[in-house]
Amino acid sequence: MGSREVIDLEGVRVTVAGLGVSGIPAAKVLHARGAHVTVVNDGDDARAREQAAELEALGVTVRLGDGATLPEGTELVVTAPGWKPDKPLFTAARAAGVEIWGDVELAWRLRGPDAAPWLAITGTNGKTTTTQMLASILKAAGLRTAAVGNIGVSVLDAVLGDEQYDVLAVELSSYQLHWAPSLRAHSAAVLNLAPDHLDWHGSMEAYAADKGRVYEGNRVACVYNVADKATEDLVRAADVEEGCRAIGFTLGTPGPSQLGVVEGILVDRAFVEDWHKNAQELAEVSDVNPPAPHNIANALAAAALARAFGVPARAVRDGLRNFTPDAHRIAHVADVDSVAYVDDSKATNTHAAEASLAAYESIVWIAGGLAKGATFDELVAKSAKRLRGVVLIGQDRALIREALARHAPEVPVVDLDRTDTGAMLAAVREAQALAVAGDTVLLAPACASMDMFANYNKRGEAFAEAVREIGS
Repeated sequence: MGSREVIDLEGVRVTVAGLGVSGIPAAKVLHARGAHVTVVNDGDDARAREQAAELEALGVTVRLGDGATLPEGTELVVTAPGWKPDKPLFTAARAAGVEIWGDVELAWRLRGPDAAPWLAITGTNGKTTTTQMLASILKAAGLRTAAVGNIGVSVLDAVLGDEQYDVLAVELSSYQLHWAPSLRAHSAAVLNLAPDHLDWHGSMEAYAADKGRVYEGNRVACVYNVADKATEDLVRAADVEEGCRAIGFTLGTPGPSQLGVVEGILVDRAFVEDWHKNAQELAEVSDVNPPAPHNIANALAAAALARAFGVPARAVRDGLRNFTPDAHRIAHVADVDSVAYVDDSKATNTHAAEASLAAYESIVWIAGGLAKGATFDELVAKSAKRLRGVVLIGQDRALIREALARHAPEVPVVDLDRTDTGAMLAAVREAQALAVAGDTVLLAPACASMDMFANYNKRGEAFAEAVREIGS
């Protein structure tokens, strides 16, 4: 990225929008660099007051219960990524000609001269898995790296900490990209695009445009999904550095400048000499854990970014072999009476559930929860032939039931009208009654979990516990 001046914040009046996981570190960093920091926050509960006291002890001004008014004299706004762009605070900032940055933008601006380049990953689904796979591959190549960003490790911490990195694997949400106008990655990937967070972005077009920001200024490779034309369209629209290449990944045979699969082998036809004619074997499909189609796609995207950074083929194989996915992502829980029970509680939207359902031939599907405005006709129509039965749970299960009636009327459906702590065990028992040897009972809810559970992790844990109960 080259040497450059780090931004001088001494004496700058900065308003930080929102406490929480990104707001507090941002406020501390800004204060440490001599900025006059005021934090504004909508909420004024006990937790917020506790956080405010911690910041005020450092000399930061905190204003609780009013996140709408722009403090007088503000010269820069740094926002938590979740704050919607139409907030009155931002309207006032734009009217006053004040820049608005997210924590990712702040981290980018504070990187020192010759800081570690970023390999960036976004998409509707698969971001975290792909970012972790990429970090595993980079480590297998002997590089000092970390998986950071939307993954739970703050980019600010990575950029400003004592540890020296060769390269960072950075997961970025559409929110973070919206507020990161000057980010310029070494190489980046958009894994897929499906309707999500439209209440925040306002439209699918705005959501896609924010995802596409990840390609701006790429130097070596813009990695896209051959099966998802919208990702290629974003590459075409991006303003990149001269010589930057469009690199596709596909579950089929790769063409020139693509990575793909040939007879169970992950193959590179992009980062090889004379790539019009030659190919390089990277790994076997069996090296990917689990080897479900969407996860092979994740592995190919991670491999493409690693290869763009110059990583040897052997490190791709070793990194994929060393990688263990997080819990509740298409995780095999147990076999009971020759039926496999699989926890994909992380499939919280229809796009993720569709990928999960595509991984198995004969499924008893446990689905439902909070739909977040989603519709289920396309998902059910595409998956109908794989369904042996369906067990519905959660607040918005009727929406899925109606889609099943339209597109899979012959599939037996159990509609479980209960939200108590025993509901998941009841659902698993109903699924067990529908399944026969060779089937997969799949928890891929296509919905958020908060109607019945604290989060998707708790939902997955309840499923695994119920499976252990019926298997004991």
